[in-house]
Amino acid sequence: MLRAPLLAAARSRRMRALVEAVPATRSVVRRFVAGSETADAVRVARELAADGLRITLDHLGEDTTDAAQAAATVRAYEAVLTALAAEGLAEGADVSVKLSAVGQFLPSEGEDVALENARKICAAAEAVGATVTLDMEDHTTTDSTLGILKELRAEYPWVGAVLQAYLRRTEQDCHDLAGPGSRVRLCKGAYAEPESVAFADKSEVDKSYVRCLRVLMAGQGYPMVASHDPRMIEIAAALAEEHGRTDDDHEFQMLYGIRPEEQRRIAASGARMRVYVPYGDEWYGYFMRRLAERPANLAFFLRGLATRS
Repeated sequence: MLRAPLLAAARSRRMRALVEAVPATRSVVRRFVAGSETADAVRVARELAADGLRITLDHLGEDTTDAAQAAATVRAYEAVLTALAAEGLAEGADVSVKLSAVGQFLPSEGEDVALENARKICAAAEAVGATVTLDMEDHTTTDSTLGILKELRAEYPWVGAVLQAYLRRTEQDCHDLAGPGSRVRLCKGAYAEPESVAFADKSEVDKSYVRCLRVLMAGQGYPMVASHDPRMIEIAAALAEEHGRTDDDHEFQMLYGIRPEEQRRIAASGARMRVYVPYGDEWYGYFMRRLAERPANLAFFLRGLATRS
């Protein structure tokens, strides 16, 4: 019942101002966000690596309509990749990029700007042995994002994509992206979408997730199973075994701050476990979507405010 209002709040400037004005908010947010600076991202990457965990870093920000801000986001990714390399942490690392943060929504030639900016991030990643995954946003951006992905993969075939199981189209998108070399992160989805394009019932989303998993595990690409759901993780592991996959040709992914003990358990089992680590000042939209995904996150947030206010 709280999901819809929380997702609406994620795009509300007024609600953002109210939440950010509460002094205790940032101390609670630190459970889910590494910090504001490049150094914070590198510190968390180092800590996770010590536990055998891989990373994908997300420099927070989205929906920019300012070319200078889009360029600044590119520089932030270049800086964090350079810093990871200096610490010996770049090889095998990944960065997650929202195309709306690098120019996709600019009023003039937004897709071209986003493509060029994404190319710069890909070049920086390739230079240090890292990869790039294009985050998916709401359904109105799906075709644009997949079009830019196709352009990027002509030069950087290892660029990954995110597909969201709650969209009705996603099973077909999985078929389209299950070929050799393709990297696909499958998640359930975290945006408010109309029923015309997305499954609304949780059980239908779960069924779609499993159908999509079957396609990806049977394909020739590299599935990235992004879920905190124990049942989905168990099903993914069984499908990987059924299709003769090894620990090197697929991975599991979870968000920073959610089920850290399970993250370490999966890594200790020999499977690849990657943690999605956001950092930066533009944390509000990301944080509200995390609250909408799991009631336990909202309860944690409210308890934190009560004890720190």
